[in-house]
Amino acid sequence: MRWLLLLPLLVVLILFGLSNRQEVALGLWPFDVAWVVPLSVAMLVFGALAFLFGALVAWLGALQYRRRARRLEEAARVLEAELADLRARTAREVGPVPPVAGAGTGVVRLHRPAA
Repeated sequence: MRWLLLLPLLVVLILFGLSNRQEVALGLWPFDVAWVVPLSVAMLVFGALAFLFGALVAWLGALQYRRRARRLEEAARVLEAELADLRARTAREVGPVPPVAGAGTGVVRLHRPAA
């Protein structure tokens, strides 16, 4: 299934690279340096950088929620440990519970005095 979605994107990227082979000079203003590369390479590099920047923004945006989820998971573990401890302590105090007639079947026999 993944290849079914990825294959058209790869075909488009390959066609883009083959169609745009003319070279462009990329420069940065305060520096007197230019990078001469094919247009397709420049566009793919800028696209990759934009993707990484977007992924970083999304990751940082979800950071507070991941922290909160970790705190809540820890609190749930503590509460579950307390519950298990309370159940064990209660079981020791009460002792064994006698079996109920019809247990497991959902049917309980009622005892009525004879009239």
